[in-house]
Amino acid sequence: MGMEARKDSSLFSFKHYKSMNKRLILSALVCCSLAASAQYDNKVSVSGSIQSDMMIAPQQDKSIGTSPYDNEYFLTNTYANVNMQSRYIDGGARFELTQWPMPGFMDEHNDFKGWGLPNIWAKLKLKKTDITLGNYYEQFGSGFILRTYEERTLGIDNSLLGAHIVTNPVKGVTLKALSGLQRNYWELNKALVSGADVEVGLESYFPKMQENGAVLSVGGSWVNKWEEDQDVIMKDPTHRLVFPTCVNAFDARLRYQQKGFAVLGEYAWKSQDPNALNNYIYSNGHAELLSLSYSGKGLSLLAQAKRSENMGFRSQRSEHPSSKGSYINHLPAFTVDQTYALPALYPYATQTEGEWAYQASAAYKVKGKYMPKFKVNYSRVNGLSNSRLNVTDVNVKGTDGYESDFFEQGGKYYQDVDFIYEHKLSKKYEHHFMYMYQNYNREIIQKEGGMINSHIFVYEPKWKINKKMTLRGEVQYLHTKHESGDWGFVLAELSVAPYLMFTVSDQIGKCEPSAGVYGDVKHYYNFGVTGNIKSHRLQLSYGRTRSGYNCNGGVCRYIPASKGVRLSYNYNF
Repeated sequence: MGMEARKDSSLFSFKHYKSMNKRLILSALVCCSLAASAQYDNKVSVSGSIQSDMMIAPQQDKSIGTSPYDNEYFLTNTYANVNMQSRYIDGGARFELTQWPMPGFMDEHNDFKGWGLPNIWAKLKLKKTDITLGNYYEQFGSGFILRTYEERTLGIDNSLLGAHIVTNPVKGVTLKALSGLQRNYWELNKALVSGADVEVGLESYFPKMQENGAVLSVGGSWVNKWEEDQDVIMKDPTHRLVFPTCVNAFDARLRYQQKGFAVLGEYAWKSQDPNALNNYIYSNGHAELLSLSYSGKGLSLLAQAKRSENMGFRSQRSEHPSSKGSYINHLPAFTVDQTYALPALYPYATQTEGEWAYQASAAYKVKGKYMPKFKVNYSRVNGLSNSRLNVTDVNVKGTDGYESDFFEQGGKYYQDVDFIYEHKLSKKYEHHFMYMYQNYNREIIQKEGGMINSHIFVYEPKWKINKKMTLRGEVQYLHTKHESGDWGFVLAELSVAPYLMFTVSDQIGKCEPSAGVYGDVKHYYNFGVTGNIKSHRLQLSYGRTRSGYNCNGGVCRYIPASKGVRLSYNYNF
């Protein structure tokens, strides 16, 4: 018997129907609770937001390698939130429409497609305790053993559906407890995730520390995943893997901060958790972090290091390694999330098998009016001493796995050095310059290709024409002898405060119409206009988008090439 079959994610499946009924019942309970609270204190406030990203009549363009679209007329990722607050009870719900998702949000299982109310919650607020029922998000420490969050640009929402309690029983102590089922797109995984966290602010008990502005806190966390046993394909059909139904993870941390200086140390450990990420090996996982920082007058410094091994933690062990769903925890990447187009072409994605990561940065602002600011950042990620290019290529399924010396390191996965110069020359003119040298191991991060070494230059001038008009530009150039070669990018943006902004840009380089084959030099042009009226924001654009990866915090999603009219609407009330 093979791996557990994928759950039916069809909108009208029986599972989905039952799940939607539960959410509708919960929504009614939330509304009734808020109505009762309103009658009690007559003070209820309502807030919310609408975010809709749309692509109208998406166009096929074989010259840049666009993929077929699920709907040739209209694509959208739409979200609408409504939240209500009162003295004793808060509540809310979110409606989502992703039946025809935007490019990059589809996968072979169509998990992202759907519509409905996947997020409903109610919170009871007592004197020292908050109790939440429904969907909720939480993070313990740095997220090594638990982080549930929503990141719409990546299509991630791994909230838990259940109960969540936060209480402050005594001065300086915060306790958290939770239990629930994790959202996996439009379904709920069967595994039960439970946990507890305690944070103690020791400075609360030492008046002298408070007088000196010092903060000293210690924390500890525990997370448990309970998941039924299952059959997994073995090469030898006479053998069967026996999975632990309970996987436990623990985290301990210490943080000290005084004035501008701060230090954080954290350690996490996970029991045996054979899963698709580690090729079903029976090895413990662990992660260590040390971070030092300083911020003073005109100067800021940061130095941190992280080591992780076998810390991929999911609420469904058989989830495909490439899937973004089912993650219980989060491993920070220790690399900068670049906002400029060309520095972001080759972003780093955290390797759950294991890695050593380092980051050091410094920023200095010269004293005085219209004086420059300098920034430098260094990031490097190496594999462990036992690192394999692809864990699934090694026949270790069902064994204790691999061993790795703590301080010994393997090959280079990623490295970058960034230099940034910012200078406001006058009231009307300022400019930024950035140089970046990058090493990107495509064989590790994308499972194909080799090391890409690149030099990247960015120049960004900004001219304030008058009180209402500002002109901003970008000129970027990436030089490399690898992969598709050099790239260029130019942008011009005119802002007419407070209502309008006009943008035109062009990214120039060789496209990739098929895997491993690069075509002629192409122009990835875009034209856009953005309007703002009170709480409404509407953006209309037309052009081409290059294929690549969109990353945030070490989590990446592949975005295919696309072409067409895009419309984005945001409203907050």
